[in-house]
Amino acid sequence: MFTLWGLLAGLAVWLELVYHFGGFGWTMFNPIYVLALIAAWSGVATLLIGLLRGRLQKVLYYSAIWVPVVWTGAQLVYLRIFKRPLLWDAVIQGGQNALTDYWRETLTGIFKVLPAILLLILPAVIFPSLLKRHGWKLPQFASLQIMRTLVVIVAGTACSVMVLEIGKITKLDFYEEYREFYDPLTVAETLGVLPLFHGDMASHGRRLLADLQRDDAKEEYMAAAVSLPAEGETAEGRVVEEGSRLMDSVRAAAVNVPSNASEGPIETSEVATIPRPSEDPVIKPCQFALDYDLLHQLADNDHQTWLADYIEEQQPVNTNAYTGMFEGYNLIFLTAEGFCSYAIDEELTPTLYRLANSGFVCENYYVPLWQTSTSDGEYVNMTGLIPDGQFSMRNSAANVQPFVLPAYFAKEGVHSYAYHDNTLSYYDRHLSHINMGYDFKACKLGDLEEEEWGSRIFAMEQPDQWPASDYNMMVATVPEYVNDERFHVYYMTVSGHMNYNFRGNAMSGKNKDLVADLELSEGPRAYIACNIELDKALENLLAQLEEAGQLDKTVICLSADHYPYGLSDEEYMELAGRDLSYGKDMYRNTLILWNAAMQEPVYIDKPCSSIDLLPTLLNLFGFEYDSRMYAGRDILSDREGMVIFNNRDFVTDSVIFIEKGDITTWLTDENGNDRISDEEKEAYLETARQEVKDRYKFSAYILQENYYSDVLQAMTP
Repeated sequence: MFTLWGLLAGLAVWLELVYHFGGFGWTMFNPIYVLALIAAWSGVATLLIGLLRGRLQKVLYYSAIWVPVVWTGAQLVYLRIFKRPLLWDAVIQGGQNALTDYWRETLTGIFKVLPAILLLILPAVIFPSLLKRHGWKLPQFASLQIMRTLVVIVAGTACSVMVLEIGKITKLDFYEEYREFYDPLTVAETLGVLPLFHGDMASHGRRLLADLQRDDAKEEYMAAAVSLPAEGETAEGRVVEEGSRLMDSVRAAAVNVPSNASEGPIETSEVATIPRPSEDPVIKPCQFALDYDLLHQLADNDHQTWLADYIEEQQPVNTNAYTGMFEGYNLIFLTAEGFCSYAIDEELTPTLYRLANSGFVCENYYVPLWQTSTSDGEYVNMTGLIPDGQFSMRNSAANVQPFVLPAYFAKEGVHSYAYHDNTLSYYDRHLSHINMGYDFKACKLGDLEEEEWGSRIFAMEQPDQWPASDYNMMVATVPEYVNDERFHVYYMTVSGHMNYNFRGNAMSGKNKDLVADLELSEGPRAYIACNIELDKALENLLAQLEEAGQLDKTVICLSADHYPYGLSDEEYMELAGRDLSYGKDMYRNTLILWNAAMQEPVYIDKPCSSIDLLPTLLNLFGFEYDSRMYAGRDILSDREGMVIFNNRDFVTDSVIFIEKGDITTWLTDENGNDRISDEEKEAYLETARQEVKDRYKFSAYILQENYYSDVLQAMTP
């Protein structure tokens, strides 16, 4: 019994060590919890193997050895590629996409961690062979062995429970990260692969339970979205029709759409030639009138009760001098794949340089990296909410979306378009983006049926290149809307996608000669080369807008989905030309928020991030909105800036706080003085940490509970 248990437990300990040092290097971790889990799980596997006989026993024995090896190896490869652990949701929902679309990245990732993978495999090959050579056979348990194994299982389980309970009672960080604000990356680094698997399965189970408890609005939408179409009806038509019906009711309730809005564009006031802030602004709170009693009555669980209390207690953000500065304008909003400040060069990417250094210039802008990197980056940009676990954008397709840009533009009779130069079905954008109110199209179908979704494909040159050309996307799509009286357009680009080399990246190869003279290694040069294609796309976009007479009345907003994690940290710092290890400098980025008619730039020093984009745009375009419906805040308001990261680290006007290790860096003013006094620091930090937790909880519950449907019911005329 103890030989088999020792083999399995020893292998598990070895896997944890190789994973930690191969994935994170010489960083501290807490071994107590993982050792308790290893003892319990090895005992369970030992008991089952000892109770079985014949071929089934051998199958389970080899599975108990090789499944953990393969899973740990997959975790290492995924961590190297995406800088995030591999979670169960990704395996279930994204496995096929990963195999078909990321096989190049997977091969590169395997090559980079090959020594660690060989170390993972080594004991799984050697130890069983040695035992077999010495005549050891699989045990056949009798009563005594069963009792001994049960004691080991109970002891390991009890120890693991005790560790968590101690963490809960003493309010240790690892308990919060594991149970309350589940952060997979921190769990993987500080606790290990097996605790990550436990926490992931628990988190996945909670989300499944939340799905079952969604309200009737979600069930009605999903039934329409996934049911078989009637005779003569396409699946696309069913989704669009049902999504449009819900969005019409949402718009009418949320932003008071006039009854004739569907009859065509309504007249808007003439757009000012030179947009400028108001010299005498009317200051008022950005909020809807809500029946709070009704909001509490609608709550049928603790999450909804918490949300009702939270919204009622929140102080709304006020309007400001920039409110309505772009009222009546067009908006083109881009989420740029893997974009960062270091892609901007005055000579190589002149259009990016021009846009980034005029308009609104945010000097402390961040783009955090979330669990489902690109999709979560989109979700943050488009909803102003923090992602909840994985695939928040995909999960949002089942909810009403009254407070996103298409709903507000619809009030003014403006059509909202969305385009992506990759497959229509990737991350289920064909459901989530249509549900938001976008007329969404892509250049390829993916795994969808052409007869049902073919009308959602736009024709562009070389759509099968990887990555595809953003320039070709602009050439193909801009003519569809540029002559509309007004328009709102969303783009998800792809030219900046990894891998960053000149062999497997079509855009890097295309622009290779333009970066040949740069004194950089291949990765950084290839990264700049593929972003030259994004620059060409923006140049073409501006040219088409100008030719159509739309340039001066169009706002361009561009933000990244995440920094280019396809580069190693060393390559990224080489690209930046400086050390990025201080604070949260790895996530610093550039926001483009630009209009051609602005005569001089507006510089913004406060810390801000992609989560603040939606409320900022709503304010600039003069839409009546409720600032309490978002986790982000209007960048131009008088509210203190706060940047929130995936592991509850944060940056404010006064402090950089890193949760792991309680690293606190207090910021100083231009004279080198602390921005707040020593007496205020402890209270300030406690308040800020609680606000971060509250915004996390708010975002998660909004998504889990489809809570905007309750808000709509509680809105008063």
